[in-house]
Amino acid sequence: MITSQQPVVLTSSSIDSSDEDVVEANVGIVDAMHAALLRTEEMSPVAVRSYYVDFYLAQALEGGFAQYVFTAVDRSETDTLVREGMAGMGAPAHLDLFNRAVEAFDDLSEEDEERYLDGGLDEDSEEVPDGVLRMEELDGEFEELLERENITALNAAWLRGQAELLVLDDEEVGAYIERLASMIPDLPERQAQADAEALEHAPDFEVIIRELCSIAGYELLTITMGDPNYVHNGERALAWHFSTDHGGFLMVEEEDEAFMINPETQEIVAAVEFEEADAEMADA
Repeated sequence: MITSQQPVVLTSSSIDSSDEDVVEANVGIVDAMHAALLRTEEMSPVAVRSYYVDFYLAQALEGGFAQYVFTAVDRSETDTLVREGMAGMGAPAHLDLFNRAVEAFDDLSEEDEERYLDGGLDEDSEEVPDGVLRMEELDGEFEELLERENITALNAAWLRGQAELLVLDDEEVGAYIERLASMIPDLPERQAQADAEALEHAPDFEVIIRELCSIAGYELLTITMGDPNYVHNGERALAWHFSTDHGGFLMVEEEDEAFMINPETQEIVAAVEFEEADAEMADA
């Protein structure tokens, strides 16, 4: 089982590099841990909070507080992590501004919130509500604050200064994360849930290819390209090329059926009717 207090992990190539490189290294490692299905509570609390402070910074630089609101999946949880991160790294001015921005945004009416998120000052500024103007003022204050309180430098110093700090060579990071993932007690269940969620948002052609691979008993590796000029049964058709643990294949659709074809022998390896594929999608 994974212990709750994991160390901050940084790479040897970043530790003595720029502050930006240190923060980016942490972001990359946390992203890799998420991809390996580790949960927030199974990572270093400092690494996670550093990650979300940098997330807030990136969004605010891109499009102000509105961009942060758009991209934060769970505002309540993310707001808390950002606050705790700013407090931990010693960024009181940014913390104060963040709290004021959250309060001002949450006080907006539904109509004013929509106007701010749509870019309230793009129209006649004389007609912009006070609440929207206030949010725009706070966005401007954020840009000025960056020159006085360098939050990236504070973030990097916080990461470097942890007593529980593990520095790994770049090529060692993957194996370290794999070892952590191997200790997840319910990893198969998490993987099944992640696969189902990915399938839910996958394009139709990917769903069909995955079903064909399942029927054939092959593991899908990558979908490489779509070929609109493939000739199938004497007619031009769109074919999707993909690779599996048994080699490369292509998928061609007809009116109510799709085929997995060996491009070298033209053998049909598997077939699926669209009603059957739809049923598989519903079950997922």
